[in-house]
Amino acid sequence: MPANYVPIFIFIAIIAVALPVTLLAAKLIRPDNPQKTKAMPYECGVDPIGDARARYTVRFYIIAILFVVFDVETIFLFPWAVQYKALGLFGLAEMLVFLAILIVGYVWVWKKGALEWI
Repeated sequence: MPANYVPIFIFIAIIAVALPVTLLAAKLIRPDNPQKTKAMPYECGVDPIGDARARYTVRFYIIAILFVVFDVETIFLFPWAVQYKALGLFGLAEMLVFLAILIVGYVWVWKKGALEWI
């Protein structure tokens, strides 16, 4: 039984040797000359204003959670559409009930004002 694990141990040994060797070679080969230009923002060229860890409003998280909930619920439409003929009239009735519950939930969230940004 332990003989079955020999290839795994060999692989772990190779990685244990290759990883430090690779990191050491990269440290020795790469140039190390930090400059002020390298530390500047490079994505858009504009200096950042304020702290990067700014707080988001709770509404952002509520809308994100609602998006995930309604997105996951609508994924259930795909298997129903694939098996539409096999499910027949009962499957259609079940899906109409499911969609009615989904629409009622969406309207309720809309009336509560959870979909408004401000």
